[in-house]
Amino acid sequence: MSYKVKTTCLQCGFLLAYLLFCRPVIAQSDFSAVDQLFKQNQKTLGNNFTALVWKDGKIIYQKQGGMDFTPKTVAPIGNSGNWLIAALVMTFVDEGKLSLDDRVTQYIPLFAKYSKSYITIRHCLTNTTGIKAEGKTKFASLEEEINSYASHRDIVSNPGTEFYYSYVGPNIAARVLEVITKKSFDRLIQERIVRPLKMRGTSFSNEEGGALNPAGGARSTANDYINFLSMLLNKGVFEGKRILSEKAVEELEASQFAQLPVKNAPKQVQGFHYSFGAFITESTASGAANVLACPNLMGTIPYIDKCRNYAAILIIDKPEEEKKPLFQSLKNLVDEAVGGSGCQ
Repeated sequence: MSYKVKTTCLQCGFLLAYLLFCRPVIAQSDFSAVDQLFKQNQKTLGNNFTALVWKDGKIIYQKQGGMDFTPKTVAPIGNSGNWLIAALVMTFVDEGKLSLDDRVTQYIPLFAKYSKSYITIRHCLTNTTGIKAEGKTKFASLEEEINSYASHRDIVSNPGTEFYYSYVGPNIAARVLEVITKKSFDRLIQERIVRPLKMRGTSFSNEEGGALNPAGGARSTANDYINFLSMLLNKGVFEGKRILSEKAVEELEASQFAQLPVKNAPKQVQGFHYSFGAFITESTASGAANVLACPNLMGTIPYIDKCRNYAAILIIDKPEEEKKPLFQSLKNLVDEAVGGSGCQ
């Protein structure tokens, strides 16, 4: 090879390296308005919060309120764990070990004894069991808790006739999985969701002691939960490994019992339809889900935008009171930063 050819190749190499280096900078989104939103709400949020936005296989935005609370910090996420419970159930549906329309009595016969024989797994995952939601009582195990629902909780409406957001349905579904496998819920969620998605800081607990609380005891990190959201956007695949079938993901995102009267729902999502474990906050003209979110009543907000193909999460650590809803403001500003139009 001549010196001239070598020089030309070297120049081409420098040019290619320059283009590869500069491309992300040129394409970088402007999240300054999102930064300003967090600044304006600093007093409400405190210093212990973190936010991530994921798109096209990478994190494109990261924000934290202070040095001590990072995307790796474990924090309570409460009701935001309901999405994980629903996904866990769908792994059993994928394997043919469970049907969403199976009656709970098929696995826990005690429900039939107390006039609750028509409740299905679908009712449990969509907050339509009709079982009265009362103040939490301390139980020694999830089995004891669910047996108490069967024998001591009143049916206030027929299953599938009204929506009442509570811990009752998800916890019944979690107990059904224990019966099917003879394994504890926390072991099942670790084996089928947490470990495959590399959610190393995610677990379920009851900080007050006693029975595990699937519907309200989730703890996670922003990094962990964004892995789960990215799996949903990738139609059930995470890092090349299938976690859920495409059909299962479609089922998770489908609207359920949309015409029912709503007796109770979180303030942030009132007026929205429910799927399995998440609320549908935006739909296409044809009625398909576009944006799904699973907010914790105390501030944590995970969501996906299927049309703009991005996922985002805001986690707030141990808030002392219910926080001012930031979901829609945050969503609007991230949409602008990410660019692109929503589904028609």
